[in-house]
Amino acid sequence: MYNTFTGGAVHVVFQGRDFQDVTVQLPPKITPALSGLPGASRTFTGRDETLDRMLEALAPDGTGRQRAELVTVVAGLAGIGKTELVVQTAVRARNNPGWFPGGVLFVDLFGYDPDRRLSPEQALDGWLRALGIPGEHIPDGLQELQRLYRSVLAAYAEQGRRILVIIDNASTEEQARPLLPTDGTTAALVTSRHTLDGLEDARLTDLDVLDDHASATLLDQALRRARGDSDTRMADDPDAAAAIARLCAGLPLALRIAAAILAAAPTRPAPSLATALKAEHTRLNKLRRPDRAVRAAFDLSYQLLDDEPARLFRLLPLNPGPDLSTEAAAHLADSDPDTTEELLQHLADAHLVEYGHVWGRWRLHDLVRLFADEHGHTQAAVDQRQTARARLFTHYQDTTAAANTHMNTGPGTPSLRFDDRSTSLAWLDAEHTNLITTATTAPALGHPQTATALTLDLARYLRFRRRFHDWSTITTVALTVLRELGDRHSEGIVLNNLGLALREVRRFEEAIDVHTQVLDIYRELGDRHSEGGALNNLGLALREVRRFEEAIDAHTQGLD
Repeated sequence: MYNTFTGGAVHVVFQGRDFQDVTVQLPPKITPALSGLPGASRTFTGRDETLDRMLEALAPDGTGRQRAELVTVVAGLAGIGKTELVVQTAVRARNNPGWFPGGVLFVDLFGYDPDRRLSPEQALDGWLRALGIPGEHIPDGLQELQRLYRSVLAAYAEQGRRILVIIDNASTEEQARPLLPTDGTTAALVTSRHTLDGLEDARLTDLDVLDDHASATLLDQALRRARGDSDTRMADDPDAAAAIARLCAGLPLALRIAAAILAAAPTRPAPSLATALKAEHTRLNKLRRPDRAVRAAFDLSYQLLDDEPARLFRLLPLNPGPDLSTEAAAHLADSDPDTTEELLQHLADAHLVEYGHVWGRWRLHDLVRLFADEHGHTQAAVDQRQTARARLFTHYQDTTAAANTHMNTGPGTPSLRFDDRSTSLAWLDAEHTNLITTATTAPALGHPQTATALTLDLARYLRFRRRFHDWSTITTVALTVLRELGDRHSEGIVLNNLGLALREVRRFEEAIDVHTQVLDIYRELGDRHSEGGALNNLGLALREVRRFEEAIDAHTQGLD
């Protein structure tokens, strides 16, 4: 079978059954109607290093051919600026003489929008028409479309008219893979909310949020772009700009919406917006404009989750600290660590969860946390949310108690939960922020016993690590709980710890007052042993303020 199709700008020859071989002959001159590249924003900042690396990968070598890195995948959270980065990269690459004389092919696959999602066949059909292939010569079927498309790209490359391919917003490898060139010369940039590590030989780039300086700069640039250089509300109030940037958590979409809100109200001062965004329960509602919204961007990713990862995603905000371990997440999910790790990895691939500073720890972007928590409240009964929180708090409480047995230098059998003191310290160091935050928030969440237990079992650790501010904070919270419960003995222990912490930070007069209260409690209870300890601590505090006679008296009574 031999078929020759002519006409239009390109000669296409299909040879063999089912188009096994495709030969493309380009005429001497051709000006294809390549798909339009979106305009590059003039308010672009904070991505210089990443952009330079991507340009370096696109630069032709000395022979005019593409370097080894033919495919770059840019992945990240919704609204993180993936499309803007590749557009900025493409514009610079296209403007470099000799890099991509054939132009740029761009397609938005709308991979996360079920109503607008393009199939590979639809994308290839549109690209072939943009490349100058007459409609009557465009075959049906994915394989035939791929062969023709790749042959056309190869023909362009062979004649020195290399094209840059941009595949935007792909949700899966299956959606993106048929659009990738295979001629060894044509380069491609791919964006996705998923990592797409299944694309062979692709360089993976995970895009992070902007830092504080870049966030404030973007706010200022976007506002000036909308209202002119005379609008200096951000520059005039750097504190308000920093607050807005922090509340937007470095997410470019949120930052641009914030700037648009101010641009729409030229008399609104920047601190007004900062104040409006402080309330967590309404922040996502405020970060929206008629044509875009942070919540809507997140929702497209959330809707693609299966039931189990979606449930874990909704439970993750129950952790009161900034990150959590796989083990802690397993207690939330009431599952084993291996299964939980797979679910977390699935969420991380979708960039709904971020990797922590070490493997085995996970965290949520601040705005994603608010989004997940909203869905968690709506599904609280289905997810058994209160029971999940109780499991997590019990895990923190029991494991802290086990670690504390290794901090005790006196007699006693250390827990087998940890091998030795160093492993228990490593766990306490890793969970320190979670434990402090749990101890301070647990009473308001209906778990007062968790607060008191953590306060008692963290005392040795916090003193050893000299975290006296944290020690004072959790003892103050625990005292309120114990006084409501009427537990005078535990109140005396916690008060004594507070006095020790105050003495360590040289707040001696306050320490004296606290140790005096401790002494009164133990005398009331008739606990002579604890009374002696209280007198000793009181004497040490009195000595620090040179009240030596009173110190001698306290130590003498303690000795008796």
